[in-house]
Amino acid sequence: MNWYVVQVRSGHEKQIAEKCRTMISNDILTECFIPEYIHKRKFSGVWHDVKDVLFKGYVFMITDKIDLLYSELKKIPDFVKVIGKKQAEIYPLDEDEIAFMKSFGKKGHIVDMSIGFIRGDKIYITEGPLQGKEGLIVKIDRHKRIAYLRLSMFNKETTTKVGLEIISKC
Repeated sequence: MNWYVVQVRSGHEKQIAEKCRTMISNDILTECFIPEYIHKRKFSGVWHDVKDVLFKGYVFMITDKIDLLYSELKKIPDFVKVIGKKQAEIYPLDEDEIAFMKSFGKKGHIVDMSIGFIRGDKIYITEGPLQGKEGLIVKIDRHKRIAYLRLSMFNKETTTKVGLEIISKC
C-alpha cells in the first residue's frame, strides 16, 4: 500500500476526508485520515486536552489503486490536487515520511502531548512522540504549551505544531 497526500482548502480537511470515506469504495481507498495532535488549551480557567490538525490543508490516503483514486477524487467537491514532485504526476510519500508518520502518530494517527524540560539552552524530552526527535524542534511556546517542528514532508520543508509540556527550566 502506498500513502498519498491530498491538498485541500485549509479548514476543510475533516469534511473532505468524510466525503472521501463515504463516496469512494473501500476497494479503492484503504484508509483516509487527517493526522492530529493533542495540546493543552486553557478555557474557563481550566486546562483541557484539545485535538488540532497536524498538517493544515492536507488529507492522507492509503491505496494501491492510485489511478482509480485520482479519478474518484475529481468527483469530490473542494478537491484541490494530489501533492507530488511534479504537478502533473502523482507520487506516494516516500518510505522515510511513512515511517515517520507511523512512529509519530501511533494509534488513530494522533500525536500525543510530549513532556520535557529545558536545561540551559538544550531541550530534553522525557515522554511522548518527540522523545528522540528533539532536533526537529525550532521553537517552543511555553505559555501555549506548543512546540514548532521543521519537517521534510511532501517534498518540501514544512513547519507544524505539536503539544509539549515543559515541566521545568533550569
